Amino acid sequence: MNHSIGFLLLALFCTSHSFGQKEPQYTQYMYNIGSFNPAYVGSVESTEIMGLYRAQWIDIEGAPRTIRFGTNIPLANEKMGLGFNVINDELGPVSQTYIDIAYSYQIAVSDDTWLSFGMDAGGALIDVNYADGTFQNPGEPLLFGEEINNFYPTIGAGLFLYAEDWYLGASIPNFLTNGIYNDEVATLVEDKIQYNLIAGYVFDIGDRSKFKPALLMNYLEGAGATLNLSANFLFMDALTLGGAYRVDNAVSGLAGLQVSPGMFLGYSYDYNTNGLGEFNSGSHEIILKFFLGRGGDGSGSNTRDKNKKLKGKPKQIDSPRFF
Repeated sequence: MNHSIGFLLLALFCTSHSFGQKEPQYTQYMYNIGSFNPAYVGSVESTEIMGLYRAQWIDIEGAPRTIRFGTNIPLANEKMGLGFNVINDELGPVSQTYIDIAYSYQIAVSDDTWLSFGMDAGGALIDVNYADGTFQNPGEPLLFGEEINNFYPTIGAGLFLYAEDWYLGASIPNFLTNGIYNDEVATLVEDKIQYNLIAGYVFDIGDRSKFKPALLMNYLEGAGATLNLSANFLFMDALTLGGAYRVDNAVSGLAGLQVSPGMFLGYSYDYNTNGLGEFNSGSHEIILKFFLGRGGDGSGSNTRDKNKKLKGKPKQIDSPRFF
């Protein structure tokens, strides 16, 4: 292999077998919960449409590139929700496109706390083109063919418990693992179950200012856990500034702006604290979210107060103003 691809694959092998990860890596996970927990999709106040782009490990050829398009749609009965995701994740010669549809149903466990159950179903298209790389040993066992195109199904589930100022969620992106892959796919996709745990809280610290810590833990059988910690500050209900730490991996800076009541723009930059740091100039991630049906001053307080009087449902937990 050429130096760049060879180093990249070696690094990935040594850092939790990234070929086997069921979910791409995100730094702004607190704004992106619907991509990995289907129980989340009905918890929002209004329909959301979002797009995300992540360029990881700049300067390393073949490093991961991720694009996500998603939508979360709460239904009129305030109990059910629908979601749709398309995620394309590229790594060296491997490209995977995930497509799924999610459904959630939530119940009130108290006057101000809701528990949502969710499931999603779909699949992934995996494309491998070894012609994209230059290899020193064309006969090595990895190169059993120049191109692979395959589809494998996915079924996932999740729980999401939330209230006015906190949330706690758990999910499994795909239960269909052992025994479902053909030989070609099995060499590239680790047949292990991944578990996700996410939590967040909002503290009022002053007039129109909030402190918003959050965490995301991913556990992949046989590869251990990855822990992400973040702390964001919201000022004037519009500007978000903060930092994040991926344990033994990277530190990050985050910034977000509520451009209008119906649009949020977020950006993050990662710097590797492990051995990869000297070989790349960081990772960039940008997210753009649209909230349909929002108006007024952007606080959404009138709508939320009305909803709480009618149904007791907490305010939208996903809004960048809160989580």
